[in-house]
Amino acid sequence: MTGIQALERISPDLPMRAGQVQSIEFEYGRHGTQTLLGGFNVATGVIDGLIQETRTEIDFVESIKYLIEKNPEKKVYHFIADQLNTHKSETLVRFVADFCNDTQELGVKGKSGILQSMKTREEYLMIGNRRIVFHYTPKHASWMNQIEIWFGILMKKVIRRGNFVSQQDLKDKIQNFMDYFNETMAKPFKWTYKGKALTA
Repeated sequence: MTGIQALERISPDLPMRAGQVQSIEFEYGRHGTQTLLGGFNVATGVIDGLIQETRTEIDFVESIKYLIEKNPEKKVYHFIADQLNTHKSETLVRFVADFCNDTQELGVKGKSGILQSMKTREEYLMIGNRRIVFHYTPKHASWMNQIEIWFGILMKKVIRRGNFVSQQDLKDKIQNFMDYFNETMAKPFKWTYKGKALTA
């Protein structure tokens, strides 16, 4: 999940010429933000997700539902997430319990049971014997989540030098890149253990 600003350069860029680098306007107008609630399939390298204006706990649950609906054939869904509070919310616990037909008493948020605290909700979401299982990266280690690598690719290929005249323009360009990436570039990232950079 990442927030992205729709920035429009106030003047056009000056193209590269012989002996002169490209000049990019540094002043810009702001048109608001969009949030990419993405899912990266580590086995295939395919990216999918929702692009919308907010990133609340309800939005996160909607993105999980969307990813499940796009892959109904799966018996078990494994999600890797960082330590963000929306990734351990009451709404998410209730959705997982409902989806997995878990009828046990969930308790009351802030008072008792599974819903009592973020820690108890995290423990519940990590239980491995149900159809939806969450795996959380350690604190300050969200870089271990492979979608963060993909966010870097998006930043480099679309956002950094992008010019977006509206939020819809930003949304369209992100969606177009996701489609292009899946058709032409998607493959699993290769992890290494020698401190070398991860490659696509």
